[in-house]
This record gives sequence, C-alpha cells and structure tokens, in this order.
Amino acid sequence: MEEKKYLKWYNKIGYGSGDIAGNVVYAFLTSFVMVYLTDTIGLASGMVGTLIAVSKLFDGFTDIFFGSMIDKTHSKLGKARPWMLYGYIGCAVTLVCCFAVPAGLGKTAQYAWFFIAYTLLNGVFYTANNIAYSALTSLVTKNSKERVQMGSYRFIFAFSTSLLIQTITVGFVDRCGGDAAAWRLVAIIYAVIGLIVNTISTFSIKELPEEKLKDGGTSGEEEKYGLMQAFRLLVKNKYYLMICGAYILQQLYSAMIGAGIYYMTWVLKNKNLFGQFAWAVNIPLIIALIFTPALVGRWNGMYKLNLRGYILAVIGRALVVVAGYMGSIPLMMAFTALAALGQGPWQGDMNAVIASCSEYTYLTQGKRVDGTMYSCTSLGVKIGGGIGTALVGWLLEFSGYVGTNSVQPQSALSMMQFMYLWLPLIFDVLIMLILSRLNVEKANEKVKIEKGIS
Repeated sequence: MEEKKYLKWYNKIGYGSGDIAGNVVYAFLTSFVMVYLTDTIGLASGMVGTLIAVSKLFDGFTDIFFGSMIDKTHSKLGKARPWMLYGYIGCAVTLVCCFAVPAGLGKTAQYAWFFIAYTLLNGVFYTANNIAYSALTSLVTKNSKERVQMGSYRFIFAFSTSLLIQTITVGFVDRCGGDAAAWRLVAIIYAVIGLIVNTISTFSIKELPEEKLKDGGTSGEEEKYGLMQAFRLLVKNKYYLMICGAYILQQLYSAMIGAGIYYMTWVLKNKNLFGQFAWAVNIPLIIALIFTPALVGRWNGMYKLNLRGYILAVIGRALVVVAGYMGSIPLMMAFTALAALGQGPWQGDMNAVIASCSEYTYLTQGKRVDGTMYSCTSLGVKIGGGIGTALVGWLLEFSGYVGTNSVQPQSALSMMQFMYLWLPLIFDVLIMLILSRLNVEKANEKVKIEKGIS
C-alpha cells in the first residue's frame, strides 16, 4: 500500500534551504578559521588545535541534552522549530566573534576570546539549531520516501552552499582588504544571510500533531524519561552508535579536505585551486543527491545504495593518492569527483536512516526519542569537525609549520600531502566498513514480523 503523503514540493525545498544557513556557519568555520587564526592573527596552530579539542570536553554532553529538550518541548511552533529558530541567533553572533579576534589584545586574551566564542558556537547555539533542524525529518512526515527527499534537498543546498563558500571566500576576503577587518566583514555578511534563510526555512514547514506521531496507539507516558535514561536508550541502539561513528569519520574527512587550502597554497603553489577542487567535490555530490531518492526506490532501501556508493568513494580516493604522487592536477580533480559521487547517496538518505534508527528504538524499547536520536548529527559535527580542525592544527605544528613565514620546511609540505591525500582515504575505508553493518531497515522489518506489526 502506498504511503500517505504529507508534504508539498515547496515544503521540501523550504526545509532543504535551511542548510544554507547551517553551512554558512559550518563550511566557513571548518575551511577558514584555522588559516585566519594562523596566517592573519598569528596564533600558533598547535595551541589553536588544543583549544578546539578542549572545547569538545565542555560541549560534549550538550547534544543529548538538547535532543532531550526538543523531545520534551510543547509549543505553538512544535517541538523542534523553536530551537531551530532561536538557536541560530546565537550562531550568527558567535560566528562573527570567531572571526573578530581583537588585534589589540595580548596573545593569551586572543586565545581566550576564540575559545569562548568557539565553545558557545559549537556547544550551545549550533547544537540546538542543528539537532532541531535534523529532527524535523521525523516530525513533519511519516512517509519514508519524503524523508529521503528531504535529506536530498537538504544536502543539495548544503553542498551548493559549501561550494560557494569555498569558491568565493578567499577572493572575497582579498577584495575586502585581505586583513583581519576583511575577515570580520565577510563573517558578518555570511551571518546575516544565514539568519534570514534560517528564519524562512523554519516557517516553510509545520510539524505533525503529536498524536499522529505516536501512531495513535500509545499514551503520553512514553515521553517521560530523564537525561540519563535517554542516554541509555541511545547506547542500547547499536545502529545509533554506528551512525555516530560514520558521521564523526565523515566530518574528519571534511576537515582534511578543508585543510586543502594549505596543500594548494604551499604544495601546489596556487591557493585559488582550493575553489576549483571545491567544484570537483560538490558538483558530483549534488548530482548524486538528485538521483538518490529514485535509487533508494530501485534498490528497495538505503543499505545497498550507501554501501556500494562508499565502495566507489574508496576507489576514487585511492586514485586521488596515485594522481597526487604523479603530480597531475587534472587527474586529481577527476578522481576527487568520482569519490564524491560515491559519497552522495549516504549524505542524501542519512536523515532517513536516522529516522529508521529512531523507529528501531521505538519498536524495541517503546520510547519515542526522535529529537534525542538526532543528537548524532550535532555530535558528529562537533566531535568530528572539531577534532578534525584540531588535528589539522596539531599536525601542522608538529611538522614545523609557521603561518607567517614566507617559506615552509619540507617536513611541513610532506605533512600537508599526508593530510590531503592519505587521511581522507583512510576515513573513507572506515566509513565503508561501518556502512557494511548498518542495515537498520532489515532490523526493523525483523522486529515488526516478530511482534506481528503490519
């Protein structure tokens, strides 16, 4: 029997546009904050990396906290939309602060300024906004196909925004003067754009009434649980842990690709290549996302599509390594595109996989924890993206890199090559192994058969 449809085309596009706002923050921060701090402000890459890592200790618990708060929220806007709407105001302010380190402060004060701004951005405001945005996939429709479509629309906007940010930012900053004031101005412009788009996206959809989300069959008792019980529900779900692992590795991968600005500047001797490689990454991802909903239907689910896609991604990244040592930039771009094409399906249907993961907890534990379940998205961004950015700083410091120097030692150049060529391949292999075990759809069907649920 065909599933009931809940969304119009404009609801899906409106929802997807919310990741313009998300990636105005995420793409800009992960791709450029390190180079801004090291090359413009003159801070040590190792110390910045350490501060980012320490920040993760402070904000690690907030993912489950905000997910739990979303599950317990009852308002005219629904459960998730209030957090999505108001959380972004803080995102906009703290994003600007991360790129507005006062030049007149001493070094210790500059490190403190960045640490506070970065921790508030990641640990509080981005967490609240991103978990709420992701959780809407489960709260606005019960149709599995529509959930996949929402994910595809979302990440088409995400990668389009990431492409634009990575392509224009270096030139944009240069046109604004190329100094610290230029970075601050660009951050303000991006923050304002994100604030406007996030607000539009929030009001482009409506959440389903709570009684519909409960399938009409359980009482309100199922939602009465504390933070520790929510944590126990998550760790009992092996698929949640797999998704967290895959998401963290995915963000580590993205951090290394973002560190390509160093590789292009110092190894390939042309920092403008960073924007060209961004096209090689994002255009194939967008193409893959367009076809993901149809492929999910053709292959009767997401498991085979995701696994086969990442096998292709591993092959592509292995060939990037070969092309890199050959010194062929055109081949590097071509194989980068091949790898991105394979990564696309997982990006597009990941939210739908998480929704299935939430259903698994509901089927096995009798608890509806949609908001808490989507904590893996923010957890992955913060741990993977944060540790990835920190790792970039540590590896550069270890290699002897000094951002204000006109010439870098060979050890630094070799490290940049390792970071951009080898580490993305390693992360893709690990993701592929996780996806080979992540067949939550089959697990749900098995539980339904055992319980006699149609």
